[in-house]
Amino acid sequence: MTLRAGVAGHPIRHSLSPLLHGAWIAAAGLDARYDAFGPETPEDFAALLDRGRAGELAGLNVTAPYKEQAFAAADRATATARRAGSANLLLFRDGRILADSTDGLGLMAALAEQAPALDVAGRAVVVLGAGGAARAAAAALVQAGAAVRIVNRTAERAERLAADLGPSAIVTRSPEAFDQAALVVNALSVPPDLDLDALEPATVVMDMGYRPLLTPLLAAARRRGLPVVDGLAMLIGQARPSFQALFGVAPPAIDVRALALAHLKETA
Repeated sequence: MTLRAGVAGHPIRHSLSPLLHGAWIAAAGLDARYDAFGPETPEDFAALLDRGRAGELAGLNVTAPYKEQAFAAADRATATARRAGSANLLLFRDGRILADSTDGLGLMAALAEQAPALDVAGRAVVVLGAGGAARAAAAALVQAGAAVRIVNRTAERAERLAADLGPSAIVTRSPEAFDQAALVVNALSVPPDLDLDALEPATVVMDMGYRPLLTPLLAAARRRGLPVVDGLAMLIGQARPSFQALFGVAPPAIDVRALALAHLKETA
């Protein structure tokens, strides 16, 4: 019987997750498939979860705007998902849903790969945004010992995130938010209004977006001479543990980044 899984979000056509997981499925020789699902409304997403509970799916990766709804709908959640208050991975077992979050693992893997000299322990970091991905990023950074400053247009949502994370996270919109920041992470879906000249020369700038790979923020940071980390590294970093959880085997050692880069070039 073919094992079915996939990724759910809206919009979803841009997602590279089916490419990554499909490549690993083929390389591992699994009888499995990984599809893209694009529920347009929260009600549509809830209906997709019902299909999972009914046994049609082994699990789902979840992307915007459903990560917080995914967490709320679960019967059980890992400690990682509870810290984040969001889920990018749902596993369906015997009619029940287990929520997990691998976004934080993806973030830390991307930083280790592309900014290996960075150590956030005891340092100030800035997270732009307060949605599901921002929640997971901020939770992982707090766990790594960082002092997280949350900058978000909607103060109420940011305050909820800070309250969930505890004293290591604060909400600020002060111009001093970026003072002595070791890292700035953009978890917004749009380019932020950010004065890169106000950053320290060694501040690492990361953007979770990957279309284009060199986003306007990263391009501007690179021109400024700042070290940058791209969203594709995070995507692959979160996909590896997701694949293991969904299909029960480790992802084969193939160069999925090269596949993704080729696809991005073809579809640019």
